[in-house]
Amino acid sequence: MATWNLTNTNQHLFICNGGSCMNDGAEELTQAIRKEISKKSLDQSIHTTRTLCNGRCEDKCVVICYPEGVWYKEMASADAPRFIESIRLGQRLEDKISHQFDGQVFVPSEGTKLGKMKDEKTVKKVSKVF
Repeated sequence: MATWNLTNTNQHLFICNGGSCMNDGAEELTQAIRKEISKKSLDQSIHTTRTLCNGRCEDKCVVICYPEGVWYKEMASADAPRFIESIRLGQRLEDKISHQFDGQVFVPSEGTKLGKMKDEKTVKKVSKVF
């Protein structure tokens, strides 16, 4: 396993590779994003991590960008070039944002389905899976 030096990293992308996203092209998206990062020589500043399900299957494929706390929805490999370019320029893909952190909570963008609220019963059911 690698241990990366992150001292020059200023962006961290979490790319969902959970079941629903994988069925909708998450592997291709992951590879396209990583290829674009390398192509633009941004390997030192943008770090990527594959995740399991992030709980927003309705929005598949999901990419989460930190430190801004922006969740992107309906991402496809074809979006990788403009996505990475937007990050390089300190911008956002407004048409792909599902949620943005406002300093306290994640605020959904207009048209984003809210989904279920977590309750104790749901959390216990989901934790049994793991």
